[in-house]
Amino acid sequence: MLELKSVTRRFGKHAAVNSVDIQIPQGQMVGIIGRSGAGKSTLLRMINRLVDPSDGDIHFTGRKVSTLKGGALREWQRDCAMIFQQFNLVPRLDVLTNVLLGRLNHRSTVLSILNMFTREERIMAIAALERLGIEQTALQAAGTLSGGQQQRVAIARALMQQPKVLLADEPIASLDPLNAKIVMDALRDINERDGITVITNLHTLDTARSYCERIIGMAAGQVVFDGRPDELTAAAVRTIYGSATDGSEIDESMTSTSIESTVAAAHRFHASKSASPQPLALAGI
Repeated sequence: MLELKSVTRRFGKHAAVNSVDIQIPQGQMVGIIGRSGAGKSTLLRMINRLVDPSDGDIHFTGRKVSTLKGGALREWQRDCAMIFQQFNLVPRLDVLTNVLLGRLNHRSTVLSILNMFTREERIMAIAALERLGIEQTALQAAGTLSGGQQQRVAIARALMQQPKVLLADEPIASLDPLNAKIVMDALRDINERDGITVITNLHTLDTARSYCERIIGMAAGQVVFDGRPDELTAAAVRTIYGSATDGSEIDESMTSTSIESTVAAAHRFHASKSASPQPLALAGI
């Protein structure tokens, strides 16, 4: 169980996350949605301890992780892997070495400095790449890969940590619909096959509905929705995002990862723009 109790993060006088209480059982796949600035990324970074809470506590399996320091903190960050929107790979290093970097928290400082990875670790890394369908890129420089391939390398690196919790901060935000589906399929496979808790920030409602068994909606730093995908009604969406600037309901297909929905939404937008210019329904999300 991952448990957040009254967790708050302030930057100056502004509360980016404000008194959040969440309990996530082991093995759940959770999607966090909300407008830009709602506090989604800050929440994940507090769980991983890249950012410290201003108030409140974070517990995992009964252990308080929000105050860990030194080796205990590194151990938690090994168990709680993080995938970023920007991939955070080392572009000049080959893909295999980037994946092996996921083992750093399992190794001594001396071995890490000397870059001495064992044969078993190299086999693990190749297996992770094979699982994600990109083993043929192992000896390429990471910077030469497409965005979708780089994100799969980042997932493979996270798998090398052998985590208990996997956090993904908008992992498909910069990807086209096809690569977005490949990445989300990979995260769901990790969740279902390995039983790893997956918590991912998403900006597409259809993706959250399709992949996540639980959706948490945030607005102004607070949790305003927490439920199953079928409970995410139009009223709930309005609570999370508000309405369009003209007062109409949000057109969810404008942020769809489905190729068909994305094309259809684009056609509708261009048609409405030709008739009478309308603001984008999801501007600011």
